[in-house]
Amino acid sequence: MPIFASKEPAATAAAPRKKNSVASALGMLRRLEWKVQHAVQNTLIGEYRSVFRGRGMEFDQVVRYEFGDDIRDIDWNVTAKLGEPYRKKFVEERELTVLIIFEDSLALQFGSGNRTKRDALMEIAGLLMMLASQNRDHVGIIHAQPGGYKLFHPVRGHKLIMQTAAEFIARPAPALDDDRPIAAPWKFVSRAVPANSILVWLGDFPPREKNPEGWLVTRQRYQPIGFRVEDPWERALPDGKPLTVYDPASQQLVVLDPKSRAHLDGHASWRAERDASFKRLFPSPLSRMVLTPDEPALDALARFFHGHMRLRTR
Repeated sequence: MPIFASKEPAATAAAPRKKNSVASALGMLRRLEWKVQHAVQNTLIGEYRSVFRGRGMEFDQVVRYEFGDDIRDIDWNVTAKLGEPYRKKFVEERELTVLIIFEDSLALQFGSGNRTKRDALMEIAGLLMMLASQNRDHVGIIHAQPGGYKLFHPVRGHKLIMQTAAEFIARPAPALDDDRPIAAPWKFVSRAVPANSILVWLGDFPPREKNPEGWLVTRQRYQPIGFRVEDPWERALPDGKPLTVYDPASQQLVVLDPKSRAHLDGHASWRAERDASFKRLFPSPLSRMVLTPDEPALDALARFFHGHMRLRTR
């Protein structure tokens, strides 16, 4: 039986090890950057701009009114002076801040296949930062872990975003024996970035009875999007004989018996509660997505963008 997670505490990071971690993170980011550069030649960047809109419209110039233009844009002062109708022309204000909330819970360290759920979300975070860099957006990160969080202040420009991404990706996963609670600082988020910023919440999203305190205000102030990673064993228990696996969330060995009616019913109930909780956080289908650990991150983002645009055009 494969080992999905070790229960040994994470070793203290020494300086050489940290340097190697940053170098490894930069290598990963360069591979992601190569993917993004190829995606630019296709439609992914355009779809990113369509989904991650700017914070509003700004005045550009006054132009002659034509049939079909919105009469609400007519500039009556200019119209009165020139004796014919003129309207105000607006352009989208593209200056945008993308804030990534990475909720690094112990459950993300589970994986029944080649990758853990954490690996998948880390790659999604890296790709989002690369796409934001291509569009000259500001990018910030809140890395929430058991016992606290680290804020990476929003930065703009390819070099600064790459540095931030490398430092974030190089941060070690929480120790599996760390049972302190984890929660994103939602009250702080409202002061971290401007209103109407894009808020991307990446996490495991376990079942919860109610939304986090301050989430309603956060959802009204920003444009929230949720990415949840779901292991195949979370969708359905594996066929075959009972398996004993280590659950990093409960820090216990768990027996999975696909032939047990009690196990099947309990799994179905847990999954239904988890899905309902996720939909309460992100009521609109345009604001949430579920992916699997082994799904290529670029394909997952393309699927999200395509689905977003398809629903918008209905």
